[in-house]
Amino acid sequence: MIAAIEKKSARVGVIGLGYVGLPLAVEFARKGIHALGFEVDRRKVERIKAGDSYIGDVPSAILREVVEAGHLDATTDFNQLRDCDCIIICVPTPLRKTKEPDISYILAASEEIKRNLHRGQLIILESTTYPGTTDEVLLPAFEETGLKLDRDFLLAFSPERVDPGNPKYQTHNIPKVVGGVSPDSTEAAAALYSQIVNEVHPVSSARVAEAAKLLENTFRAVNIGMANEMARLCYALGIDTWEVIRAAATKPFGFMPFYPGPGIGGHCIPLDPHYLSWKARQHGFESRFISLAEEVNSRMPEHVVQLVIDGLNDDRKALKGARILLLGVAYKKDVDDVRESPALSIIDRLRAKGAEVRYHDPHVEEVRFDDAHTQAGGDPLRSVALTSEELAAADCVVIVTDHSKVDYKMVVENARLIVDTRNALNGDLRQKAKARVIRL
Repeated sequence: MIAAIEKKSARVGVIGLGYVGLPLAVEFARKGIHALGFEVDRRKVERIKAGDSYIGDVPSAILREVVEAGHLDATTDFNQLRDCDCIIICVPTPLRKTKEPDISYILAASEEIKRNLHRGQLIILESTTYPGTTDEVLLPAFEETGLKLDRDFLLAFSPERVDPGNPKYQTHNIPKVVGGVSPDSTEAAAALYSQIVNEVHPVSSARVAEAAKLLENTFRAVNIGMANEMARLCYALGIDTWEVIRAAATKPFGFMPFYPGPGIGGHCIPLDPHYLSWKARQHGFESRFISLAEEVNSRMPEHVVQLVIDGLNDDRKALKGARILLLGVAYKKDVDDVRESPALSIIDRLRAKGAEVRYHDPHVEEVRFDDAHTQAGGDPLRSVALTSEELAAADCVVIVTDHSKVDYKMVVENARLIVDTRNALNGDLRQKAKARVIRL
């Protein structure tokens, strides 16, 4: 196996071609290793074959180059897994409504692998999950085929570390943690990833690798929760939160700045801590820090709405019937992803209270509301053009996501009331604003 990997003759199959899987498959292809992507969405397969990228971190020009070179292909035919030497699982791992882990996509992928598993294959799980999934769920499933670990196949876990929209850190220069169910599995998986990343960090087991991923994002969730709680306290005390953080960050040791916001979103931070706390409960351990951080972070959309109400009240206006313009609905700056975005909760709460809500986002053309965001009706919203007339017509403008493409100079010149949840209007912009600016 390792010899084939080093000779670049091993064929790599990637199950799931989303924000994790497609960049990974492209990276293998760029190194001259044949990559085959597996998807249930036929439209994604067709776009990949046409060299048309739907992932912001994968330019269409690069995708087209590796496809035309024959190094990358995509298919909906999972029977072709039998032709792959290495199989990497990159499927979603959402939460159920009860906030318990939903590994149904992992299980579905494992069933496809089982049907095509043969001697000499390496399987790696990248999907975020609770510690024990790889050796408690996948290993027994694969050994049901009669094949045995080490003798017939290898199995490992390597957590994805994708940061969409980050121009500095991408697949090749983000260190890769690798933990196998056996030492041979760790060695083979490390050899595979060393073909495409600058640094591979092997650990003693798949459980350690699974736990490391959850620690990374739980660390962020807890510290963001602390920053959000501090922001609410500073608001109550009439203190500038951002100035407090800047002052604390001058300490050269013992402090790492985290920043408040309208809530947490994306495919990791809102979900991963629940995987860790769920596993903790299975062992009779209550993870109180995680629960408290989730409580604080989940209340931030409500706090943002209260800031809008306070601002309108000072102008002797009611929220009901007010026209509110949100700037940005993606969960983070300069991406088009609205998964778990706090903007959805803010919109829902504003609509439930009778406000007329509009939004502008240069990356998101339309927002549809699922069952989790339907207090005020599930009608979709479409992004409006950001004009001086649109800004002037709004009773309040709420900066939810600080996209680079937004003309904040025009915003401060035309808006009457601004609630800034991202400190987008710092320095001269805030000083020159004609509007009254309320910051988180």
